[in-house]
Amino acid sequence: MARRKKHEEHENHERWLISYADFITLLFAFFVVMYSISAINEGKFRVLSEALVAAFRSQPKSLTPIQTGKPAKAPGELTPPLNVPIPNLSPINPPTHEMNESGGTAQAKTIKRIADELEQALAAMIESNLIAVRRDELWLELEIKASVLFPSGSATLQPEATGVLEKIAAILRAHPNPIHIEGFTDTRPINTLAFPSNWELSAARSVSVVRLFTRHGIQPERLAAIGFGEHRPVADNATEDGRAKNRRVVLVILASEDKRTHHAVEEAATETQALPALNTSHVPTPIG
Repeated sequence: MARRKKHEEHENHERWLISYADFITLLFAFFVVMYSISAINEGKFRVLSEALVAAFRSQPKSLTPIQTGKPAKAPGELTPPLNVPIPNLSPINPPTHEMNESGGTAQAKTIKRIADELEQALAAMIESNLIAVRRDELWLELEIKASVLFPSGSATLQPEATGVLEKIAAILRAHPNPIHIEGFTDTRPINTLAFPSNWELSAARSVSVVRLFTRHGIQPERLAAIGFGEHRPVADNATEDGRAKNRRVVLVILASEDKRTHHAVEEAATETQALPALNTSHVPTPIG
């Protein structure tokens, strides 16, 4: 009996195309997802833009070559225009301090205006040495003795302090400058339920002033409450007169915004916008 010949299967030499097509599809999906969640880094874009502006505005570092004769030109070729004007690109972050005609800065003029208004409105208390005004081009300090504002060992404003702070708030409300309210105490220890130490007392007094300012129309974004406790004395704590000088609240009016804080807020906002939104429409429902 003759043997039946075994049927040989034809080998498919194109099976690799299926795996290759799957790989290309997955790679395409990967790049689509990466592109969809990508975001422009605003900080790096600004650095690049400023670098390009500086490069175009810089003086040439070599002599301009002198061309002799007429350059050869192909038929129909247009002669490129010479001395093409560079567009006037303004810097992204203009300098904060712009010089004016008198040689000062706009910020210095604003600080001087605020200081003049405060000295005029608080002239009687300045003459009585209850308030002191110290000025500089970039900041202004308004020092108020704590006895004018608070009872001993308390962070609650006295009734007569409200009128003084309302006058100050009316002047500061008209200007956009940032304001730091700093509280200071003497070295006499305090240990109560509300104020375990002078740190809490000085900080609470700063917060009381901040709250009054916000109630009278000053934007909270401009304000900062700071407590230094007894650690920044201006006089000797061994005498009563020295301790009275150390118990104070100082209003620091800055010429411009805090660049560090402003930059941190911008970075936080940029990072928040860059976060991809979570799509929960296709989240599978757990079984069991």
